Amino acid sequence: MAVPHVLIFPLPLQGPVNCMLKLAELLCLHQEIHITFINTEYIHQRLMNYTDVVVRFEKYPNFKFVTVPDGLPEDNSRNGDQIGKIIEGVEKVSSPLFREMVMMTTTTCLIVDGIFTFAVDIAKEAKIPLLYFDTISPCSLWTYLAVPKLIEDGEIPFKGNDLDVLVNGVAGMEGVMRRRDLPSFCRTPDLDIPIIKLVIKEGKHIVQAQGLIFNTFEALEGPILSQFRALCPNIYAIGPLHTQMKAKLSSQYLPNTPTSNSIWKEDMSCIDWLNKQPNKSVLFVSIGSLATMSKAQFLEFWYGLVNSKTRFLWVQRPGSIIGLEDDNNNVPMELVKSTKERGCIISWAPQEEVLAHPSIGGFLTHSGWNSTLESIVEGVPMICWPYFVDQQVNSRYVGEVWKLGIDMKDVCDRATIERMVIQVMDVKKIEFLEKAKHMSDLAIASVGEGGSSYQDLDRLIEDIRLMRI
Repeated sequence: MAVPHVLIFPLPLQGPVNCMLKLAELLCLHQEIHITFINTEYIHQRLMNYTDVVVRFEKYPNFKFVTVPDGLPEDNSRNGDQIGKIIEGVEKVSSPLFREMVMMTTTTCLIVDGIFTFAVDIAKEAKIPLLYFDTISPCSLWTYLAVPKLIEDGEIPFKGNDLDVLVNGVAGMEGVMRRRDLPSFCRTPDLDIPIIKLVIKEGKHIVQAQGLIFNTFEALEGPILSQFRALCPNIYAIGPLHTQMKAKLSSQYLPNTPTSNSIWKEDMSCIDWLNKQPNKSVLFVSIGSLATMSKAQFLEFWYGLVNSKTRFLWVQRPGSIIGLEDDNNNVPMELVKSTKERGCIISWAPQEEVLAHPSIGGFLTHSGWNSTLESIVEGVPMICWPYFVDQQVNSRYVGEVWKLGIDMKDVCDRATIERMVIQVMDVKKIEFLEKAKHMSDLAIASVGEGGSSYQDLDRLIEDIRLMRI
């Protein structure tokens, strides 16, 4: 009988790579499953620079990394605004190499990012099953799949400038989604753009996979998962993956020390600073690995934080503030002085550790899916300032559906920021913490023995092991 051999290919961005590495490690714990993990050279180099990921995976003899070029010039920033070029580069340059790997090896299953539509034809040609793993939230992906209907119904492009008009064309989300809550690309006046074409193409291909993997859990997104099952009956909802990972390592008496899959250098000094702060008193602020803001927005944020009189730990990722030199020389002295009193600014944080720290009481986030799940697991209420694509949907669900925080999308003035920070960290603090604690308990239960995500992961592993997909 052939040995089960899985080829894993994530979208080469921090979030998807982090997510798929966690899944890879969970599969590695079953030694009869062999795994080849494909990174682009750029991502792999950064992982080697800033993490122990290569050393960490050396303990699994059934695992290997393979790198491919991403087709982009070395000096490309690979920021959020470059995603189109990244996907294009993978399709042109990396996908032929991926096909070659599939054909030349005894691969028995592909686990690939849902945006890589080329995988459908390669899997068919090799006569092996394809599992799409979209590392964004199912609620966001569901809105992507609704784009053709939204176009057909005339709901996009938007007519007029009112972004608060309710959207009816997303099944199961009636009465919840306003125009402003749809993925950011829905705001385009021109439907003839690459991202819209790509999303429509993804929708046609995703249903051709033999199964879909999601980093979510039944108690959080049950209704949306039911909608997906009507399109693709074989759904594996195995999240939150980072919690699943910790639970599995603990159950096997393996070291469960915090691990990092970060492509940025983490500043651990912030943990010492957090240790000196009172319980639930600090607002963690981070706009993730891709989002950017203008210098004007940056100053509004800073004034809002300082004026709220709340303690804050703020991640200012290199290159994330457009038009600001690396030093903060031209920042008003009053901001610098107030920050010394009750703030801490770093270039990148060990985020899972920070959110789990007892002094954290809130999270001002860009609403990326990994960040949202990490916050949910730790019971930390959120203030959502989404940047693009799926984040607009996540932030609406956090504020309106799950009631785990406040959605601050499309505003960036110091008075609003100050008011929202005070709401989450003071006025409604107890109420938000109680709701967050309830959802956190459900998340942890889902990966515990007999929980919905525990069972789905078991089924995924058995399906791969016995090659019965």
